[in-house]
Amino acid sequence: MATAAGVAAAIAAATPADAYIGPGAGFAVLGSFAVLFVTTLIAGFAMLAWPFRMLWRMIRRRSRTKPLVRRLIFVGFDGQDAAITERLMAEGKLPNFCKLAERGGYRRLRTTFPSVTPVAWSSFTTGTNPGRHNIFDFLDRDPRSYLPRLSSTHIGSVDRVLKLGKLRIPLQRPAIRLLRKSKPWWTILGEHNVWSTIIRVPITFPPDTFYGAQLGAMCIPDLLGTQGTFQLFTTRPETNAFQEGGIRRPLARSGDTLTGSIQGPDNTFLDGNPPMELPISIEVDRRAGAARVQVDGEELLLEPGQLSSWVTLRFPAVAGIKVSGLARMMVTELDEHCSLYVSPVNIEPEKPAMPISHPTYYSAYLSKKIGPFATLGLAEDTWALNEKVTDDRTFWTQTTDIDAEREAMFHTALDRLRKGALVTVFDAADRVNHMYWRHTEAGHPAARAAGDSEYRDAIERQYRRNDEVVGRAMQRLGDGDLLIVLSDHGCTSFRRGVNLNAWLLENGYLALQDGADGREQWLRSVDWSRTRAYAVGLVGIFLNLDGREAQGIVAPGAAAALKQELAGKLGGLRDGETVAINEVWDTDRLYTGPYKGNAPDLLVGYNHGYRISWDCASGVVAGEVFEDNVKAWSGDHIVDPRIVPGIVLASHPIAANDPHIVDLASTALTMFGVEPPGYMEGRSIFDAATFAAARSR
Repeated sequence: MATAAGVAAAIAAATPADAYIGPGAGFAVLGSFAVLFVTTLIAGFAMLAWPFRMLWRMIRRRSRTKPLVRRLIFVGFDGQDAAITERLMAEGKLPNFCKLAERGGYRRLRTTFPSVTPVAWSSFTTGTNPGRHNIFDFLDRDPRSYLPRLSSTHIGSVDRVLKLGKLRIPLQRPAIRLLRKSKPWWTILGEHNVWSTIIRVPITFPPDTFYGAQLGAMCIPDLLGTQGTFQLFTTRPETNAFQEGGIRRPLARSGDTLTGSIQGPDNTFLDGNPPMELPISIEVDRRAGAARVQVDGEELLLEPGQLSSWVTLRFPAVAGIKVSGLARMMVTELDEHCSLYVSPVNIEPEKPAMPISHPTYYSAYLSKKIGPFATLGLAEDTWALNEKVTDDRTFWTQTTDIDAEREAMFHTALDRLRKGALVTVFDAADRVNHMYWRHTEAGHPAARAAGDSEYRDAIERQYRRNDEVVGRAMQRLGDGDLLIVLSDHGCTSFRRGVNLNAWLLENGYLALQDGADGREQWLRSVDWSRTRAYAVGLVGIFLNLDGREAQGIVAPGAAAALKQELAGKLGGLRDGETVAINEVWDTDRLYTGPYKGNAPDLLVGYNHGYRISWDCASGVVAGEVFEDNVKAWSGDHIVDPRIVPGIVLASHPIAANDPHIVDLASTALTMFGVEPPGYMEGRSIFDAATFAAARSR
């Protein structure tokens, strides 16, 4: 997963949004406290009614299927690269992957166009191309304002309120909608009385409603309504603001005691929507070389560089009402100055302020079973590492701990699954690929300041950890069980960024307003009356089409020729002697289905080492077309999808020679004797006859 990390976004032509775009999770949406409060009430009612609804549905259902398996178990490793996997298997470093391949099979798995997480997993979920499931990128753009918006989820505002002095009482239910289209395969199984448990599959917020249980993933926001805002408390004078998703918070000093306040969600119960705040104090214990952190009645003794466990934070709204979240803390310096890192405040799973699971109490059930856990869509704090607030060791700890939480969820669900399907997606391979690639590649621009690192083998260590997860899953298999291990795409180096808007400006396809220099974000200085094409999002280019864009100038009849012209010039684009862009595709020819018109007009396939630049992803036109990537985020997969395939392994022989991720929805249905619906484009990767023969023995 990847995006332009942590820059402020905009929701209206002149009004900046209280959110930002972040790596792997897309454009943030700001949920007001009214949304949180009302949703909690609704969730409580749904929790009480759910058993009765399920009983009624079970009475009505009469399954006539003849399943080929008892349990179908998917283990997904987001971003696990095929080439790296194959090398480590050949070296004998992934013994359980090798055992599974020998028992059943191994194939490279073709990914989607584009090869990004929300698109690929949506195709896994629905068995369709993006033109049918409506997810084309992390971001979409609003054709009225030309500004980015989250592609997968819509959270509406609460406009009807009862005013009592300074108090505001919400009078309506907020609209929270998943924008992914087509029916998930687990919903179809549920219609045939087959239970599914779906854990952290991307693009499941808000969660699906079906016969089963689900814990959502991308793009679940943090408690502030963003895709992950860390807070740094410090005695240092403020310098420049963070470029990515972080907030500096001041600490007031009184001797060895420092005080501040943690920012919470906007309190829309009060006039003016002031943010909720929670006092925090830090007492420096110089003898112990540690700090005593007191917050919300809890005291933590933290040595510098020590990441705390999850801390519950209860933000007071009005009398009797608090909003709960979870965060981790770490003292980053304790000398002349003191600084404390507070991770993004995750929605608390036991008291979710927004719908993060189905049924609503499923997240609370998991929390009771395994303890508190991360709920944020992008749970690993890549922004803090990019901003050098945290370091490689801290990020590795976060990633390892979240991986352990995920495996505990997996085995908890497997313990209760007698028959049906289970899917669990592990994110760590993707995050480790992104953040540690610079340590594996000599001369990577981001490695210049890194020096020697104990994390040069971090990617290999993560893949070996995935191998152990597979080994433990294999030990749980019984008669009639089928295990499928997959990844949605691979990864490659991100050494140089390409600013498509700068190229469009240089080549006369985009124009700036008189006197503008193009340094403003979100294309605010663009002269739309003279602009024919522009880049928004992470994967492609839009035409400024008359009748579609608010200020469109390209006649619909001229669109095909303009797309062909741009594809011809950008395809094969060189950065010196190196090809930066392999090919550019016309999405009208790439996709089929009722939603293909929502796609970017052109999809850009970058070569190894290249990706959309950070500036371009945040709507900055100024600067060079090519620039070095010096951030810790140094590996990526927003490239030509043909060079970053995923993987698929299974405990039964794989019949398909060239499987595609779109095939796995049909595979799941076929394994339970359900005919895939006509809109699904894939086919089972297995030969049903061999399953029938095995069952008859």
